[in-house]
Amino acid sequence: MRIAVLIKQVPVADGLALGPDGRLRRDGVPSEINPHCRRAVGKGVELARETGGTCTVLTMGPPAAEAVLVEALAWGADEAVFLTDPAFAGSDTLATARALTAALDRTGPYDLVLTGRNSVDADTGQVGPQVAELAGLPFLSSVRELRLDGPRVWTRCELDEGSRESTVTLPALLAAAERLCAPAKVPLVAEPENFRTRIRRLGAADLGPGPWGAAGSPTWVGDLAHGELPRRARVLVTGDLDEQVNRLVALLDEPSRRPPAPVVPPPAAGPDGPRLVVAVQPGRRQLARELLGEAARLAAPYAGRVTAVLLADDPTVDLVGGWGADDALLVDGAATEAQLAAALADWCAVVVPRVLLVPGTSWGREVAARAAARLGAGLTGDAVALDLTGAHALLSWKPVANGAVRAAVWARTATQLATVRPGVLPTPVARANAPVPVTRIAAPPDARVDHGPVRRDEGVDRLAAARVVVGVGRGVAVDDYRLLHAFAAAVGGELAATRAVTDNGWLPHARQVGITGRSIAPDVYLALGVAGKHTHLDGVSRAGRIVAVNTDPAAPIFGAVDLGLVADWRPLAEAVVAVRESTSAALPTGWVAVGAGEATDRG
Repeated sequence: MRIAVLIKQVPVADGLALGPDGRLRRDGVPSEINPHCRRAVGKGVELARETGGTCTVLTMGPPAAEAVLVEALAWGADEAVFLTDPAFAGSDTLATARALTAALDRTGPYDLVLTGRNSVDADTGQVGPQVAELAGLPFLSSVRELRLDGPRVWTRCELDEGSRESTVTLPALLAAAERLCAPAKVPLVAEPENFRTRIRRLGAADLGPGPWGAAGSPTWVGDLAHGELPRRARVLVTGDLDEQVNRLVALLDEPSRRPPAPVVPPPAAGPDGPRLVVAVQPGRRQLARELLGEAARLAAPYAGRVTAVLLADDPTVDLVGGWGADDALLVDGAATEAQLAAALADWCAVVVPRVLLVPGTSWGREVAARAAARLGAGLTGDAVALDLTGAHALLSWKPVANGAVRAAVWARTATQLATVRPGVLPTPVARANAPVPVTRIAAPPDARVDHGPVRRDEGVDRLAAARVVVGVGRGVAVDDYRLLHAFAAAVGGELAATRAVTDNGWLPHARQVGITGRSIAPDVYLALGVAGKHTHLDGVSRAGRIVAVNTDPAAPIFGAVDLGLVADWRPLAEAVVAVRESTSAALPTGWVAVGAGEATDRG
């Protein structure tokens, strides 16, 4: 089996920053193989050995990026291809995907292409599905398990709301989840010159006429804004446990400080207004309400029209009028993301809507990336704020450099796309609902991917609507999770987690909050054992109040709280549970213990 692995060099997490030109600053910043790509290299080498085949690694970047190829070769890859040329500078995801696709075509064919789920410096997850679309390959993302079965591959993939088993026919492109296998990480590469002789270099002229780099990129970065977290009171309470418990219980009983939800504006579509399109993910009504409400807000000043795109059997079509849609497009026969993207892109090529908004989920990233590649359109990934100018140009703000900076991204194409991070937009109050006009189109047939049912993690939708959320960090030992669940029940809260917790499998990935997870806006966010990295706190920046419990008075988390309790969370939690029980406070009925050290939520 011939296997290709697409990898990327990224700055180490602590060194991520933007330069004045809006690009990631790399000079003088230590770099490494993107963590997700390390799994792809490890699995690629493993499968090549298992099948008696070869593993080829490819990357694109400046001369310094050669180091990641050397490391991959030292891990066991057989050969490497290096796309390096000043002409590639300024490439956005689509220009990068075009160059990588051309390189695969020139050096292939390959039976299997692997890559990382996303890169930590941008977190768009767009290049993989865009290469798949341009190369005509089936695609699966966040692959956590895979098994070869003749001409097909069985997989288990992580989704934002759970997991799903799928099979795919080779050749295919698969994006590795972080827990697919052990990372390909070589501590020190001995005699790197021996590996450099196995690197094949390709420049822009080797790949064809282009255009490449900035000239071939439909998006560009405009203004930069520091992504500073809202300034809070930062009251710190130390010492007496009773005082800490009383302060916490009093805060929990205070009225909500969340701003009132906006109301979806009334229909105002005019004949000359722009058309804004929202792709509705099956089974994710909360996301549909967020995006349709936002589209209606953007469209209202310009008498724009909002179109909801749904699968043909989605009963949500009866509700989208109240959520902000003026009409609906139903797609028949779209069993996969690739089929939906193809049908939607072909429709967009005829209708030419001004804006296409898609949820920033694993489902949405593939739909948007494939549609953008098919249209040659500009796509901003992981947007956290949107605006529409008088010229109907979409302004998308996205976090970069671990959320420390937000960049304004523009597109120069007739249709502009953006994936929007779940939870960053408010859920507006629905307007009066009424049936909307419906148009139907058919998706092209494609039997290469067979999806099983989605296994949804319980309680995911409740997390978005919860008044109180208890955030769990690495500082909470897994043996203490029985007490953790009792505490969450006592305060009427839902559980959320940092990336370290979900990576260890202590809580479902669907409950991960932060730059690489979801955003939430509870009235109270109560952090236990959370260090306070910007990557996590960015996901709760809209919380009404933030409370943290940590034994270290110098913990970074205390710089971003309304109330900080310097304490061991366990006795504090036990005391709060006792107070709630003694006052006969109503406890949620959904939490039930299922075994030592663990619990689950039902309903």
